[in-house]
Parts: sequence; C-alpha cells; structure tokens
Amino acid sequence: MGPGCTGLQPETAASPALAAPSASRPERPVPRIRIGPALPDRESLDAEIARLRDLGVSELRSRWHTVFGRQPPPHLPRHLLFRVLAYRLQADQLGDLEAETVRLLDRSGSPEKAGQRAVSMGQGTAELRPGTTLGREWNGQMHRVAVLTEGFAWNGKTYRSLTKVAFAITGTRWSGPKFFGLRDRQSKGSAP
Repeated sequence: MGPGCTGLQPETAASPALAAPSASRPERPVPRIRIGPALPDRESLDAEIARLRDLGVSELRSRWHTVFGRQPPPHLPRHLLFRVLAYRLQADQLGDLEAETVRLLDRSGSPEKAGQRAVSMGQGTAELRPGTTLGREWNGQMHRVAVLTEGFAWNGKTYRSLTKVAFAITGTRWSGPKFFGLRDRQSKGSAP
C-alpha cells in the first residue's frame, strides 16, 4: 500500500454488501434525495453590481450585448441599462420570477394592467395571525372561530381550513374566506 492509503479495499461482487439480498433480509427502497443548488455568494453578487454602477453608457451597452447576445435599444438611458443588467445578474444567481408571475405579465397589455391584476390577486389571500378571532352570525346565532397556528378552532374542534368550519356551521359548501368576510364581495354592477 502506498502512503495515504487507509487499507480499505473497494467492495467487489463477492463481498457480502453487494451480494443479492437474501430471503431473510428484505430489500428496502433507497430513499431519493434531491440536492438543490448551492447558495449564491451574496458578497460577490453585490461586488459585481457595484462594478456595474461604475460603468459608463458605452461599457454598459457592451455588457448588455455580452449578456443578452444583442444590442440594447438605442433609446435606453444609462439608469435603465444598469437596472436591467443588475436584475439579470440577481435573477441568474438568486432565481428569476415564478412562472405564474411571468404568465401574469405576459397577459397584461401594459404595466398598469399588470399592477392592477397583481393587486387583485393579492386581495384573494388573507393573512391571519394565530390568536385572531373571526365572527359570523348565521341563522340568528353568533359563531366565533379562533385562528390557531395549525388551523381553526370552533365549538371545541380543530379544523384544517375555514371552508371546513363554514361547512360545519351551515351544512352546505361555502368558501370559508368568503363566509367569514375575508374576501371582498363585489357585485356585478360595481366598478373595480
């Protein structure tokens, strides 16, 4: 054996570890593990963006050509060249927009419409903190629901969703957030 060798030999087909599983020992499936990408080096990203900030217009245009493989629009001012290049650096290292966001932007005809849609999407999600109490009157009786870290409590039972609580109260299928007034009710004739 040479220097630095530990004396371990590679396992061969004859070794017990690689032999076919015996009847006494059932073969277990090997757990699959997905290893994500390494975390980006935030300091080097910040340094690269700082270097971009020091570049002139012609240097930024040259960098644009290198990054995107085409010339930038001729009317694009320096501050927008910088911002687009900085965004691309961050997106490449930290991750780009989610697919749903890209679809939203693609569907919109203008930035204003995209902003309006994003706001309306955000209104569909209510953020409730544990300890909050929701109240709703139903058939002349007041029902109070406590928000827990792992669900909702009503009448001594814990439910996974507000929709299940609404069903338990009414006996019919309801949207839980709508039943408890967490979603805006817009009539068909009202303006957005």
